Amino acid sequence: MTGSTTKTRVLHALQPAGHDAQPARWQQQKSARTRLRIIEAAVDCLVGGGYSGLTTQAVAERTGVSRGAMHHHFPTRMDIVGAVIEHVFYERMRLYLEDYLAEMAQASDADRLEIATAAHWRSVQAREYAAYIELAVAARTDAELDQFFGPVVRRYDEVWIAEMIEAFPHWRDQWEQMKLASDFVTTLHMGLLLQQPVFGEARTQRAQRLSNEVLRLIYAGKMVV
Repeated sequence: MTGSTTKTRVLHALQPAGHDAQPARWQQQKSARTRLRIIEAAVDCLVGGGYSGLTTQAVAERTGVSRGAMHHHFPTRMDIVGAVIEHVFYERMRLYLEDYLAEMAQASDADRLEIATAAHWRSVQAREYAAYIELAVAARTDAELDQFFGPVVRRYDEVWIAEMIEAFPHWRDQWEQMKLASDFVTTLHMGLLLQQPVFGEARTQRAQRLSNEVLRLIYAGKMVV
């Protein structure tokens, strides 16, 4: 399966509601653009002020839309929260796959591990991942938020696990090692992102070099848990 096919399949499985619609009328196109502006403004609110800063009033002020337009697209705070969660997961995966597949087009087999982990590390620097972190932390203590966040997190994980073997065909005969490697990188990068202000660049890079060595051991079947 080609990289473009893998990307299409994964993104189709993660599409937010209405994302694949192609409105034909001008008014529908305008409405879709307004909805996207609101969602992206909500992401900015999360990044800039955390979950407590994500309110319909703050989003309306940031986008300049009227209360009526805001209520039309997202009647309640949780309506916009649900849309933001789906948007963040979709954009995270889209950015990662585009980066990874572009790099892989020029790479040798020996470079695949480093390319995949480097692309993942770049993806956690994006504003979508910053918004994801804010939601993940808030969902630990906010039961209403977790009702929206938890199912999307699990869906994202299920889709990614199902498609990983197509995205990384060189792991095809090492499926359990592939899942272990993915879990390891995801956990490490989240930790490094949060600890970066403490560790600084040098310690962060050392941890990433260690990560690459561990991944080589997992790939070689020398480290199985």
